[in-house]
Amino acid sequence: MHMMVSKPEQWVKPMAVAGANQYTFHLEATENPGALIKDIRENGMKSCSVTQAEVQWHSQGPLQVGLAIKPGTSVEYLAPWANQIDMALVMTVEPGFGGQKFMEDMMPKVHWLRTQFPSLDIEVDGGVGPDTVHKCAEAGANMIVSGSAIMRSEDPRSVINLLRNVCSEAAQKRSLDR
Repeated sequence: MHMMVSKPEQWVKPMAVAGANQYTFHLEATENPGALIKDIRENGMKSCSVTQAEVQWHSQGPLQVGLAIKPGTSVEYLAPWANQIDMALVMTVEPGFGGQKFMEDMMPKVHWLRTQFPSLDIEVDGGVGPDTVHKCAEAGANMIVSGSAIMRSEDPRSVINLLRNVCSEAAQKRSLDR
C-alpha cells in the first residue's frame, strides 16, 4: 500500500488487518519516521484461512516497510532510515493525480540510493511508461509504478511486458557489473 495520507500512523493497524503486506508512507507526512517504521514492523499482517467452516486469523510476519519522498525532498533525508526499510520510493511527479509528466531530474536520487544501498528495493512512481522506464532502470530502480501508460494503452499487456523486461534486463546488467 502506498499511503498518500497526512497521518500515516493512524492507518497501520487497519491496513495490516485488511491484509496489506507492504506499507509505504511519505517521509514528509510524519514527525517521527523511526517510530512509524517500528509500528509497521510490529503490526504483522493478518491472513484468514478457512478450515472446515472455521475461520482462523494468524500472523504471517511483519509488514514490509516502504518510505517515499516527494520531488522537493532531498534524498539524504531518507538515508537515516534506509537500513530499517525494505523499499525506498522516489516520486517522479508531484503526488496527487495521474497522467503527469515524468521528472527526469529525480533520477540522480535513484542513482544515489542504488549506490549507497545496493540491496535496497528502489521504486519510482509517476510518469513511468515505455518512453521513460529505461531511465528509471538505468538509474537503479528495480520496481516501478506505471498507471496511465498501461491504462491508456490499446494493448496493456504488451506495455506491461515491455516495462517488466526493461527492469529485468537492467537488474541483470547491474548484477554482472558488480
